[in-house]
Amino acid sequence: MGANHEHDPHHPAPAAGRALRLGIGGPVGGGKTALVAALCRVLREDFALAVVTNDIYTTEDADFLHRTGVLAPERISAVRTGCCPHTAIRDDITANLDAVEAHESRLGPLDLVIVESGGDNLTASFSQGLADRQIFVLDVAGGDKVPRKGGPGVTLADLLVINKIDLASRVGADLDVMTSDADHVREGRPVIATSVREHPDVPEIASWVRAQIAWWRANQAAGGAELAGSGHAH
Repeated sequence: MGANHEHDPHHPAPAAGRALRLGIGGPVGGGKTALVAALCRVLREDFALAVVTNDIYTTEDADFLHRTGVLAPERISAVRTGCCPHTAIRDDITANLDAVEAHESRLGPLDLVIVESGGDNLTASFSQGLADRQIFVLDVAGGDKVPRKGGPGVTLADLLVINKIDLASRVGADLDVMTSDADHVREGRPVIATSVREHPDVPEIASWVRAQIAWWRANQAAGGAELAGSGHAH
């Protein structure tokens, strides 16, 4: 799929004047927070970033990001969902939207806001009202049969990340089976197999995110030019 969503009805036109919102979801223990931390380290010199984490009762994921110093403290906030994680990212997104908009209001123009879901199952997906792009993270320890089980997270996310591939031989997972099944159920949507621990600069994932930001900016600019040309710039 790459960065070209121009003719994809599942991706509405960029909203003028706001950041790209990237949802990162997946089951417990897949490495979502580690991926968020890695992306912040890699992208923070080039882009204005903020992060919203989700936990049911604690602020553990946000606390981890604060301890590792991947962003200034004011750029990281936490939502306590008090309910199943998918509720807060799909069904009632109010708390997350408030947190995202608070970042943008307080910090000024941003390029990217990452919203990390709490750990959830394969049915978890982000509302389009919350996330413009979605990454779904699996890990090999869940078993090589997981991708072929499908579910919206696996099949429809803009990018599927299969993490912790360094553990495949230790847990008896066939990485070739996982990637082949993932390619099949995703029908051409990109899949990246990696180990965030072994490759903390996450080059392929970071490149994909950069491409999404570039597309978002370019299409915002194009939309603004069209409005100006039609006499409706305001």
